[in-house]
Amino acid sequence: MSSYQNIRLEKGMYGVAGQNFTQVLESLDPTEQYRGTELERLDAYQRQLKRFDIKVGGRYSDQVSKFFATTESSALFPEYVRRSVRKGLEEQNVVDQLVAVVTQIDSRDYRSITSNPSQEDKELMQVAEGAVIPATTVRTQDNLVRLHKRGRMLVAPYEVVQYQRLDLFAVTLNQIGAAIATAHMRDAVDVLIHGDGNGNPAGTVAAGTPGTLEYGDLLRLWALFDPYEMNTLVASPDAVLQMAELAPFQNPLTGLNFAGTGQMSTPLGASLIKSRHLPEGAVIALDKNCALEKVQCGDVSIEYDKLIDRQMERAAVTVTAGFAKIFADAVKVLTV
Repeated sequence: MSSYQNIRLEKGMYGVAGQNFTQVLESLDPTEQYRGTELERLDAYQRQLKRFDIKVGGRYSDQVSKFFATTESSALFPEYVRRSVRKGLEEQNVVDQLVAVVTQIDSRDYRSITSNPSQEDKELMQVAEGAVIPATTVRTQDNLVRLHKRGRMLVAPYEVVQYQRLDLFAVTLNQIGAAIATAHMRDAVDVLIHGDGNGNPAGTVAAGTPGTLEYGDLLRLWALFDPYEMNTLVASPDAVLQMAELAPFQNPLTGLNFAGTGQMSTPLGASLIKSRHLPEGAVIALDKNCALEKVQCGDVSIEYDKLIDRQMERAAVTVTAGFAKIFADAVKVLTV
């Protein structure tokens, strides 16, 4: 295998189908061959940063211009942007707490699968000898999953950012990732409530007393989930405030957990997520293990050629993704 110091870096490494820049580097310079050495904790991209002595964080972080000291080192810059955006996306990523599976595809057309078993199918009644075994039918959805391209245009002329420290520039890139994560959460909430276009909106339950959330409303919601498990609640900010004022939520351990982690546990054992993307007074209850599928076309996409050529005035950073219902009955909406 080639040493990381001898790999020829070029723009075309970003155009390999099905692989990002780091994966292409790993195929040329596998991390496995560095086991037992001082470089074993670095991936192939980080070894290239070491090769060109580019420090992207810490007290002695380099300036953006360090990437463009040579033609080869400039090829590392788009991956730095992608990783910084990805970091912000992951830090603000709440959607993964809602999805049962993430499906990666390589086209814009995708049909999910679904199954609508009857109550008898769910209970799996005893089958007598010689009798026909009940069937669970799995089929493709009638309509395609709607994929949305979400992203931001990076407008940062090279003359403006070339002398900026990389760790400071990364803060701005992190925020682009955070904005994409917020857009994904909005899309996920929309599909959970209204369905994915295949006639599968969530069932709704009205509060016993209009305008007031009571503990009994949550219990009725919980009771509707047999045979599914109500393990996740997504609530609008005002609904979360009403929950916090309910007596069963006043457990001292709940208060300690909220003060220490910012996460509120519930007496029903479900995790609680606050989201401003829900209508006022709405609570989504779901079984996160079988309710929602995230469909993603590729990873964070960067206009690498513009970044390498220092044409950052109009460089797009995007992610293409959508959501599909798996089992429609695994989602319920409480309206207060």
